[in-house]
Amino acid sequence: MTGGALTGADPTASQLAGAKQAARAAAFARRRAAHAADTGAGAARLSELLARHRGVPVAGYLPIRTEIDPRPAMAEAAAHGAVSVPVIQAPGTPLRFALWEPDMPLVPGPFGAPIPADPVWSVPEILIVPLVAFTGTGRRLGYGGGYYDRTLQQLRARGPVLAAGFAYGDQRTETLPFDPNDQPLDMVVTDRDILSFP
Repeated sequence: MTGGALTGADPTASQLAGAKQAARAAAFARRRAAHAADTGAGAARLSELLARHRGVPVAGYLPIRTEIDPRPAMAEAAAHGAVSVPVIQAPGTPLRFALWEPDMPLVPGPFGAPIPADPVWSVPEILIVPLVAFTGTGRRLGYGGGYYDRTLQQLRARGPVLAAGFAYGDQRTETLPFDPNDQPLDMVVTDRDILSFP
Protein backbone atom coordinates (compact mmCIF):
# COMPACT_ATOMS: atom_id res chain seq x y z
CA MET A 1 0.00 0.00 0.00
CA THR A 2 1.13 3.51 -0.76
CA GLY A 3 -0.55 6.76 0.12
CA GLY A 4 -3.38 4.81 1.71
CA ALA A 5 -4.45 3.11 -1.52
CA LEU A 6 -3.85 -0.38 -2.80
CA THR A 7 -1.03 -0.63 -5.32
CA GLY A 8 -0.99 -2.32 -8.71
CA ALA A 9 -4.09 -2.83 -10.84
CA ASP A 10 -7.51 -1.65 -9.70
CA PRO A 11 -8.31 -3.74 -6.65
CA THR A 12 -11.33 -5.98 -6.73
CA ALA A 13 -13.98 -5.56 -4.07
CA SER A 14 -12.77 -8.72 -2.33
CA GLN A 15 -9.14 -7.52 -2.31
CA LEU A 16 -10.21 -4.19 -0.82
CA ALA A 17 -12.40 -5.89 1.78
CA GLY A 18 -9.53 -8.20 2.71
CA ALA A 19 -7.09 -5.32 3.06
CA LYS A 20 -9.53 -3.41 5.26
CA GLN A 21 -10.16 -6.47 7.42
CA ALA A 22 -6.42 -6.96 7.98
CA ALA A 23 -6.03 -3.28 8.86
CA ARG A 24 -8.94 -3.54 11.30
CA ALA A 25 -7.44 -6.53 13.09
CA ALA A 26 -4.18 -4.69 13.70
CA ALA A 27 -6.00 -1.49 14.71
CA PHE A 28 -8.31 -3.26 17.18
CA ALA A 29 -5.26 -4.62 18.99
CA ARG A 30 -3.76 -1.12 19.27
CA ARG A 31 -7.08 0.31 20.44
CA ARG A 32 -7.52 -2.34 23.13
CA ALA A 33 -4.09 -1.55 24.56
CA ALA A 34 -4.74 2.20 24.50
CA HIS A 35 -8.16 1.74 26.11
CA ALA A 36 -6.63 -0.22 28.98
CA ALA A 37 -4.35 2.74 29.72
CA ASP A 38 -6.96 5.49 29.16
CA THR A 39 -6.56 8.49 31.48
CA GLY A 40 -9.47 10.57 30.15
CA ALA A 41 -7.20 13.06 28.40
CA GLY A 42 -9.07 12.58 25.11
CA ALA A 43 -12.39 13.83 26.51
CA ALA A 44 -10.67 16.97 27.81
CA ARG A 45 -9.28 17.68 24.33
CA LEU A 46 -12.69 17.04 22.79
CA SER A 47 -14.22 19.53 25.25
CA GLU A 48 -11.59 22.03 24.14
CA LEU A 49 -12.70 21.63 20.53
CA LEU A 50 -16.43 21.80 21.26
CA ALA A 51 -15.96 24.92 23.40
CA ARG A 52 -14.98 26.73 20.19
CA HIS A 53 -18.39 25.89 18.71
CA ARG A 54 -20.85 26.62 21.51
CA GLY A 55 -24.47 26.26 20.47
CA VAL A 56 -23.73 24.47 17.20
CA PRO A 57 -25.68 21.17 16.97
CA VAL A 58 -23.29 18.30 17.76
CA ALA A 59 -23.59 14.56 17.26
CA GLY A 60 -21.47 12.43 19.54
CA TYR A 61 -21.81 8.70 20.20
CA LEU A 62 -22.28 6.34 23.12
CA PRO A 63 -19.16 4.16 23.21
CA ILE A 64 -19.13 0.41 22.73
CA ARG A 65 -16.30 -2.11 23.12
CA THR A 66 -13.00 -0.24 23.49
CA GLU A 67 -14.04 3.04 21.82
CA ILE A 68 -12.69 6.18 23.46
CA ASP A 69 -15.42 7.77 25.60
CA PRO A 70 -16.77 11.17 24.45
CA ARG A 71 -19.56 11.40 27.06
CA PRO A 72 -17.87 13.89 29.45
CA ALA A 73 -17.39 16.32 26.54
CA MET A 74 -20.91 15.63 25.27
CA ALA A 75 -22.39 16.36 28.69
CA GLU A 76 -20.55 19.68 28.84
CA ALA A 77 -21.70 20.59 25.31
CA ALA A 78 -25.31 19.66 26.16
CA ALA A 79 -25.41 22.56 28.62
CA HIS A 80 -24.94 24.96 25.68
CA GLY A 81 -26.83 23.41 22.77
CA ALA A 82 -28.25 20.36 21.05
CA VAL A 83 -26.27 17.12 21.37
CA SER A 84 -27.44 13.98 19.61
CA VAL A 85 -26.35 10.38 19.12
CA PRO A 86 -26.54 8.16 16.02
CA VAL A 87 -29.38 5.73 15.41
CA ILE A 88 -29.14 3.04 12.74
CA GLN A 89 -32.43 2.86 10.84
CA ALA A 90 -31.63 0.02 8.43
CA PRO A 91 -28.62 -1.53 6.68
CA GLY A 92 -27.33 0.54 3.77
CA THR A 93 -28.94 3.79 4.91
CA PRO A 94 -27.51 6.98 6.45
CA LEU A 95 -27.68 7.43 10.20
CA ARG A 96 -30.30 9.57 11.91
CA PHE A 97 -29.50 11.47 15.08
CA ALA A 98 -31.61 11.53 18.24
CA LEU A 99 -31.26 14.27 20.86
CA TRP A 100 -29.34 13.12 23.93
CA GLU A 101 -28.95 14.42 27.46
CA PRO A 102 -26.98 12.96 30.38
CA ASP A 103 -28.98 10.44 32.43
CA MET A 104 -31.86 10.22 29.93
CA PRO A 105 -33.60 6.84 29.45
CA LEU A 106 -31.82 4.64 26.91
CA VAL A 107 -32.64 1.34 25.25
CA PRO A 108 -30.40 -1.13 23.40
CA GLY A 109 -29.86 -0.27 19.76
CA PRO A 110 -28.28 -2.15 16.84
CA PHE A 111 -24.76 -3.50 17.44
CA GLY A 112 -25.09 -2.91 21.19
CA ALA A 113 -24.97 0.89 21.16
CA PRO A 114 -27.65 2.40 23.41
CA ILE A 115 -30.10 4.90 21.91
CA PRO A 116 -32.69 7.27 23.42
CA ALA A 117 -35.91 5.48 24.39
CA ASP A 118 -38.11 8.15 22.78
CA PRO A 119 -36.05 9.69 19.96
CA VAL A 120 -36.43 13.33 18.97
CA TRP A 121 -34.56 13.88 15.72
CA SER A 122 -31.89 16.50 15.11
CA VAL A 123 -29.53 17.41 12.24
CA PRO A 124 -25.97 17.99 13.49
CA GLU A 125 -23.42 20.38 12.05
CA ILE A 126 -20.52 18.77 13.93
CA LEU A 127 -20.05 15.00 13.93
CA ILE A 128 -17.81 13.32 16.50
CA VAL A 129 -16.94 10.16 14.62
CA PRO A 130 -15.80 6.90 16.24
CA LEU A 131 -13.21 4.92 14.33
CA VAL A 132 -10.92 1.93 14.33
CA ALA A 133 -7.90 3.62 12.72
CA PHE A 134 -6.95 6.91 11.07
CA THR A 135 -4.09 8.42 9.10
CA GLY A 136 -2.31 11.76 9.28
CA THR A 137 -4.20 12.84 6.14
CA GLY A 138 -7.72 12.35 7.52
CA ARG A 139 -8.48 8.87 6.24
CA ARG A 140 -10.65 6.80 8.57
CA LEU A 141 -11.26 3.09 8.97
CA GLY A 142 -14.56 2.14 10.59
CA TYR A 143 -16.33 -1.12 11.27
CA GLY A 144 -17.21 -1.72 7.62
CA GLY A 145 -20.92 -0.89 7.55
CA GLY A 146 -20.43 2.40 5.70
CA TYR A 147 -22.92 4.24 7.92
CA TYR A 148 -20.75 7.29 8.58
CA ASP A 149 -19.61 7.47 4.95
CA ARG A 150 -23.22 7.59 3.72
CA THR A 151 -24.18 10.03 6.47
CA LEU A 152 -21.31 12.43 5.79
CA GLN A 153 -21.99 12.33 2.06
CA GLN A 154 -25.64 13.23 2.71
CA LEU A 155 -24.88 15.99 5.24
CA ARG A 156 -22.10 17.52 3.12
CA ALA A 157 -24.49 17.71 0.16
CA ARG A 158 -26.81 19.87 2.34
CA GLY A 159 -24.21 22.29 3.65
CA PRO A 160 -21.13 22.72 5.82
CA VAL A 161 -20.47 20.01 8.39
CA LEU A 162 -17.39 19.37 10.50
CA ALA A 163 -16.38 15.71 10.80
CA ALA A 164 -14.03 15.19 13.74
CA GLY A 165 -12.74 11.71 14.40
CA PHE A 166 -12.22 10.82 18.07
CA ALA A 167 -9.60 8.24 18.89
CA TYR A 168 -6.57 7.29 20.92
CA GLY A 169 -3.31 8.51 19.44
CA ASP A 170 -2.19 4.89 19.15
CA GLN A 171 -4.95 4.29 16.57
CA ARG A 172 -3.02 6.36 14.04
CA THR A 173 -1.39 4.48 11.19
CA GLU A 174 0.66 5.53 8.18
CA THR A 175 -1.64 4.17 5.46
CA LEU A 176 -5.09 2.67 5.09
CA PRO A 177 -6.83 0.97 2.19
CA PHE A 178 -9.67 3.12 0.87
CA ASP A 179 -12.14 3.44 -1.95
CA PRO A 180 -13.90 6.48 -3.47
CA ASN A 181 -16.92 6.08 -1.19
CA ASP A 182 -14.81 6.61 1.96
CA GLN A 183 -15.48 10.08 3.36
CA PRO A 184 -12.42 11.89 4.77
CA LEU A 185 -12.35 13.54 8.18
CA ASP A 186 -11.79 17.27 8.69
CA MET A 187 -9.88 16.66 11.92
CA VAL A 188 -9.06 14.05 14.54
CA VAL A 189 -9.06 14.63 18.29
CA THR A 190 -6.91 12.25 20.31
CA ASP A 191 -5.67 11.93 23.88
CA ARG A 192 -2.46 13.62 22.63
CA ASP A 193 -3.45 16.35 20.18
CA ILE A 194 -5.95 17.83 17.74
CA LEU A 195 -5.07 17.26 14.10
CA SER A 196 -6.66 19.33 11.30
CA PHE A 197 -6.57 18.39 7.62
CA PRO A 198 -6.78 20.83 4.71
